[in-house]
Amino acid sequence: MTPAGGPAVRELASQELTTWDGWQRFVDAPDAQPGDVLDEEWGLEERERYHSRFVVLRTPAMDRISLSVRRLLALNRGQQGGARRGLIISGPSTTGKTTAMQQLGRTVEMADRLRHPGVRDRLPVLFVTVPPSSTPKMLISEFARFLGLPLAERMNQVQITNAVCELLCDLGTQLVLVDDVHLMETRSRVGAETSDQLKYLGERIPATFVYSGVNVETSPLLTGVRGAQLAGRFKILRNPPLAYATAEEQAVWHDLLDDMDRALRLRRHVAGTLPRHAAYIHARTGGRIGSLSHLVREAAIAALYDGGERITKKLLAGIELDTAAEQQARPRRRGLV
Repeated sequence: MTPAGGPAVRELASQELTTWDGWQRFVDAPDAQPGDVLDEEWGLEERERYHSRFVVLRTPAMDRISLSVRRLLALNRGQQGGARRGLIISGPSTTGKTTAMQQLGRTVEMADRLRHPGVRDRLPVLFVTVPPSSTPKMLISEFARFLGLPLAERMNQVQITNAVCELLCDLGTQLVLVDDVHLMETRSRVGAETSDQLKYLGERIPATFVYSGVNVETSPLLTGVRGAQLAGRFKILRNPPLAYATAEEQAVWHDLLDDMDRALRLRRHVAGTLPRHAAYIHARTGGRIGSLSHLVREAAIAALYDGGERITKKLLAGIELDTAAEQQARPRRRGLV
């Protein structure tokens, strides 16, 4: 198991990925090798910036998602109109769902470029997030914003929808990624209409749709008549926290920590520190990839700031994580004292 793309340092901000220009910068950004930790010219500021971005780790769930979407893309290419099959990535917060979607989209777009060299008037992948308290017009406006379509105030929902669908068809869009679908409160009239709008887009745009959200299978999104329709067209892949009970699960966790350990650029780092504290780190993070990334990145930056230039268990213990990780870890941490 290796970091996705190697120890990449990519100039990106996640909020920019919901625009065409931002998405292209994300896809185009080359994988960059970090500097030599012993190089005095690779100073504190550069190493702080490196550790703040750090590496993207591949998990077994990411591999399952990638394989499933590749199959759906092939399946849907032969679909002549009507509802295409889609995928829902579901799991608790901070388990890496959004990262998995973004890396998936980057892989699909790069493959499309290889098939169409030199052609730049294509948009194989579109990435949007569902706005809080979204209305159908707000949702389709997010699609238009990604595309950079100028929207006049007098344009209604139907006009915006037609403009978006026509352009995406012209651009050959194959994959539509929609994050935070759990924000659609389908028990309300507006939320239900927003869900209908997303379903309509799936029928108008000849692309594979992938949704991501927090615990979607227990959300209102899959209830009622609308939910039954969605469940009949989409399969769900769970992206749970990584477990640490069996030897196989422990091996996966150790591999991830080993990847992160080797990617650290601290001048007094002791190789193997993170895998050596694997059980403790799992108890702290609950196996959540987002919490793990936070813990190691902040610990590395703290080690730079205090001049110690190494990560220790004591340093890790002083890092406050997200509330979900802290609440889950609290009973276990008592037993580790």
